[in-house]
Amino acid sequence: MKILIPGIDGYIGWPLALRQLSLGNTVCGIDNFSRRKNVEEMNSHSAIPILSMKKRLDVLKKAYGQKINFYKGDLLNSQFVDEVIKIFGPDVIIHLAEQPSAPYSMIDQAHNIYTQQNNVIGTLNLIHSMQKHSPRAHLIKLGTMGEYGYDPGLDIAEGFFEIEFKGKKATIPYPRLAGSWYHWSKVHDSNNIMFACKLWKLRSTDIMQGIVYGTKTKEIENETYHTRFDFDEAFGTVINRFCAQAVIGHPLTVHGLGGQTRGFLALSDSIQCISLLIENPPEVGQYRVVNQFDEQYSVMALAKKVQRIGQKKGWAVEIINKENPRLEAEEHYYSAEHSILQKLGFKRTREIDDEIGIMLDHLLEYKNRIEEKKSVIVKNIKWQKALQSSPPT
Repeated sequence: MKILIPGIDGYIGWPLALRQLSLGNTVCGIDNFSRRKNVEEMNSHSAIPILSMKKRLDVLKKAYGQKINFYKGDLLNSQFVDEVIKIFGPDVIIHLAEQPSAPYSMIDQAHNIYTQQNNVIGTLNLIHSMQKHSPRAHLIKLGTMGEYGYDPGLDIAEGFFEIEFKGKKATIPYPRLAGSWYHWSKVHDSNNIMFACKLWKLRSTDIMQGIVYGTKTKEIENETYHTRFDFDEAFGTVINRFCAQAVIGHPLTVHGLGGQTRGFLALSDSIQCISLLIENPPEVGQYRVVNQFDEQYSVMALAKKVQRIGQKKGWAVEIINKENPRLEAEEHYYSAEHSILQKLGFKRTREIDDEIGIMLDHLLEYKNRIEEKKSVIVKNIKWQKALQSSPPT
């Protein structure tokens, strides 16, 4: 198959591209390197050093004789998107090219608007180009479990559920109750893609993904092929950030009481799930929603896991509670359905404790890089302050 990956330079995009290449598929990537630039804006860098895209592609071709077609460009440029899709003619488009950070979107008005424009307009350009040039392609869009909200008050269905109201029954989309400007941009994407499938008979899988953690998949064991690993407050996901803190002896900073519960998934299993979805596309005209996570944990439970595993290594790992900068319930009911991928054959590759141990050992090699930027781990990006700042001029 011909696989197009907008966002190929990212945390998931690069190892996914290598996996698809190893399966014999033809891979084409798009990126404008905004993730690198946005992390630099936060005065941070990847804990694990990564090569430039040019060097990545050169090394890949030299070592294995394999080639990834790559186009530097922006999905906001509709002409550019049209040209790439027309020339490449993808069978599958895996859309990862979005600003992925809730805290980053909440910094102020400018970051909110940037996030909305980049994510919503970029996705609209992609589906319009797809409709014109590759209408039978399978669009896989990386969404987030955060679209449902963090405290919906009832079990979270997998995209759609049946309700009864005034004696009548209907199947409708599960309510989206996003908790950040970033998450709302993903909700808008979902609605636009769902309408495009209905209007143009496109086919799409909308992945409601949990929080991803990890440093390695089998394709990126060699340091030449490593993917990025962020640990700052804006772009470092919670397990990744805790592991980085443990490595440098920084207290694990838990927001509030740490009762917030989410779904989690190892990086290697995220790649596995997306590969399963590629191999098992929806029907023409179908908008399919998949809840993509493995297990559910509270933030405090994760902190205690990292603490226990670090202590077994002889490290002194402290946990501290800090004021929660977000607008979210400290404790809540959280139970989400996630059966579709299991029916397609998903099986976790490693237990979470084993994965955390691998991460800690791996990150220890780059302790100095984390130490160098330790001030960015806690920046106190406050939701309420962001809502009140930067009034329109």
